[in-house]
Amino acid sequence: MTQFHVLTNPGERLDIPAVRTIGVADLFDALRHGWRDFWEKPSHLAFLGLIYPLCGAIIAVWSSGNNAWPLLFPLISGFALVGPFLALPIYEMSRREEMGLDTHWRAAFDVFRTPAFASIAALGVMMLIAFTVWLMVAQFIYEAHFGPGSPPTLMAFINEVFTTPQGTSLMIWGNLVGFLFAAGVLASMVISIPLLLDRDVGAAVAVMTSLRVTLKNPVTIAIWGLMVAALLVIGAIPLLVGLAIVVPVLGHATWHLYRKAVVPPGETR
Repeated sequence: MTQFHVLTNPGERLDIPAVRTIGVADLFDALRHGWRDFWEKPSHLAFLGLIYPLCGAIIAVWSSGNNAWPLLFPLISGFALVGPFLALPIYEMSRREEMGLDTHWRAAFDVFRTPAFASIAALGVMMLIAFTVWLMVAQFIYEAHFGPGSPPTLMAFINEVFTTPQGTSLMIWGNLVGFLFAAGVLASMVISIPLLLDRDVGAAVAVMTSLRVTLKNPVTIAIWGLMVAALLVIGAIPLLVGLAIVVPVLGHATWHLYRKAVVPPGETR
């Protein structure tokens, strides 16, 4: 049953990987390893990371051309909801480096031939649904404060948000709801895709394992989420160009975080 295998292990088994307790020191160690991996192949990974600033630029142009300025921030921030899937080639680079395989940038796209790709694609669809729902909710919040329509220019929108009581309320509610979306995706996806690249356990088992890691290490995972958000903001400030470095480093670091949080088969905790 191929459909069932997308959700569980081959043979319809439900083997749940064991998870470890991790601390803040492990987060910084994962980031150090992420930077090390990036530095070994900076041109390859910067090329892959350019996907983010390019997509951000396309979004900005689309928003301006369609008078959709209220969706500009939700669209860019919403990349965090699909980021774990978009970083898939970067995880693959880390996996191949660890195994001593070819790490040429073209080899990263061998990930699309992995036995678990159907499961990974299923998680990608889940992230895309979350992203779409977030945009719909963000539009609803804006219209609840300012009514239908959109400001004609970006400056008009900024003035609307930062100089009116409705704008203050919009920022409060928008950030609160956005935080809830991000927290849900972080808890369920923090190590799901790296796990599927490493072990063909199925989408349901991968999400369950990610949730177990989060429940076992709630403070550590919350700090990781804040670190990721802060680094993405820093990378986005210089016209999103910094994301070409930040995204590959975070992708590598996520792979190393997975290695710290999930017990390999046959190994004790």
